Amino acid sequence: MTFTASEATLPQTRHLATAVPGPRSRDLHAERRQQVSSGFGTVLPVFIERAEGGILQDVDGNRFIDFASGIAVTSVGASNARVRERVAAQLERFTHTCFMVTEYESFTQVCRWLNEHTPGTFEKRTALFSTGAEAVENAVKIARAATGRPNVLVFDEAYHGRSLLTMAMTAKENPYRLNFGPLPGEVLRAPSANPLRPSRAFVPGADPAAAALAGVEELLSEHGAGSFAAMVIEPIQGEGGFVVPAPGFLQGLRSLADQHGIVLVIDEIQAGMGRTGTLYASEHEGVAGDITLSAKALAGGLPLSAVTGRADLMDAVHTGGLGGTYAGNPLACEAALAVFEEFEDGTLLANARAIEETVREVLEPLVAQVPAVAEFRGRGAMLALEFADPETLEPRADLAQAASAACHAQGVLTLTCGTYGNVIRLLPPLVIPRDLLLDGLHVLRSAILEAAANS
Repeated sequence: MTFTASEATLPQTRHLATAVPGPRSRDLHAERRQQVSSGFGTVLPVFIERAEGGILQDVDGNRFIDFASGIAVTSVGASNARVRERVAAQLERFTHTCFMVTEYESFTQVCRWLNEHTPGTFEKRTALFSTGAEAVENAVKIARAATGRPNVLVFDEAYHGRSLLTMAMTAKENPYRLNFGPLPGEVLRAPSANPLRPSRAFVPGADPAAAALAGVEELLSEHGAGSFAAMVIEPIQGEGGFVVPAPGFLQGLRSLADQHGIVLVIDEIQAGMGRTGTLYASEHEGVAGDITLSAKALAGGLPLSAVTGRADLMDAVHTGGLGGTYAGNPLACEAALAVFEEFEDGTLLANARAIEETVREVLEPLVAQVPAVAEFRGRGAMLALEFADPETLEPRADLAQAASAACHAQGVLTLTCGTYGNVIRLLPPLVIPRDLLLDGLHVLRSAILEAAANS
């Protein structure tokens, strides 16, 4: 599907009817504070009334350019016609039975598609769940059941979820782990191959991938490689700052996993489903995980996640050991089948690559023009700018926050991320019209230049 502004029922243009947030959003936000736990944060306190293509419209009539996609969820747009049609038809039949009680075909169809399209030439099986954190936890359960080993290896700058186990696997302390301990044990952390901020063992002039892999081998040796059930890695680290690992790192992990009989779990929850211009980001590295995790964009905004892996691993769990009341809900499965249909002609993947070309053209020159822009990085429609002191690489979260806030005031929704909060990440829908994308990028570029000039 190629989405154009002329096909939209919601104008695909940025528009500010009021200050941001507007009066109606302010009233609703005041009510929210009275009713909703303060543990929920918010990036921009506006209440959305409609969304389509690359636009979010709030209750005050403001139209925002969407560079967030619900954190990489609404890649096919927040109101995709095929998703709406399939889900509406399923609503007429039934909303739920629980697949573990009585079965329905769409669950199996989703599993079949994932088995056929997830990287790896081996025979596969898939299990469906509701959230990304559930997928991660179940991958660990499967790896432990298959290997009889307890330990899990994760990496610096990783993000894997908000449940207790996945918090232990996540690197960032605040806000994800803070005040929630004690966390589960048997989770060990190794250096990642961050080209801008290499591991402490890195020697200038050396290969950052080799240095990080040496750190991994040291940790495996220290704790006993035979005690590790799984190593879990994001092919592009999401919340950690959209970090693309140094070339050769994922291949090196694949070799170490094979050498020691460790299950390699590739967490594609944010980077997968076409976000980087290939169906899965690990395809860029030519690596297949023993288990691959999908979620976020999998079902076009409905809650669905998947664990897809080698048949021998996936079938190692005893019957009844996997499941969940809402796991593979029929509405979410129909939405996923609609998303799969959208990928059939290759347009969405081409769109992701075209988005990268456009964003690079507008924003990548800032690396040379603005000393505090330390790096532009990413793939496809998963791109980021990191802000840091040019001499010391001391993170400049203040610049990321200032530029992002200026974008919000002008009707462009951006997100920050990174271990130090000093990264602006871009996750536009894969269906965003080019003119709209360019408008948002120019707003962002101007905001960065202004923030840098005022710092």
